[in-house]
Amino acid sequence: MTANIKPIPDGYHTLTPYLVVQGAAQALEFYKNAFAASELSRLNTPDGNVAHAEFKIGDSIFMLADENPHCTDLSPALLGGTPVKLFLYVTDVDTVFAAAIKVGATSTMPPTNQFWGDRMGAVCDPFGHQWLIATHIEDVDPSEMPSRMAAFFAAQAASAEPQ
Repeated sequence: MTANIKPIPDGYHTLTPYLVVQGAAQALEFYKNAFAASELSRLNTPDGNVAHAEFKIGDSIFMLADENPHCTDLSPALLGGTPVKLFLYVTDVDTVFAAAIKVGATSTMPPTNQFWGDRMGAVCDPFGHQWLIATHIEDVDPSEMPSRMAAFFAAQAASAEPQ
């Protein structure tokens, strides 16, 4: 390795999500409108698909490409869903959640105060990716976490019982 070449480029974190979608150009526009993403770069294939793009939300860079089954790049639409969730901290969860819904996301959980100290909501973007959007609202002492979690699960169990 050359001495003046950094193993992790400036502006990148150790872990960088890479999303694969059907309709990457439309996804980039959605992320701009929903999450105030800014596009850093884009490389298109000869047929106009996005081979690789980079965008930034806050201080985090994400990578994105159109699906390409020949390269094992499969989208949630092709797979029928995804087990992966992206956690996005913002300064105002309610405003960002509403913006995402306005431009086409589907609500999977409205913003709610959570036992661990975040106000969090969840959406599925139009391309099949799950986003947890949160604002930290309370510093919870670690010693309180087990009892708060137990109360949360007890409330869930009680609400699931037949009336």
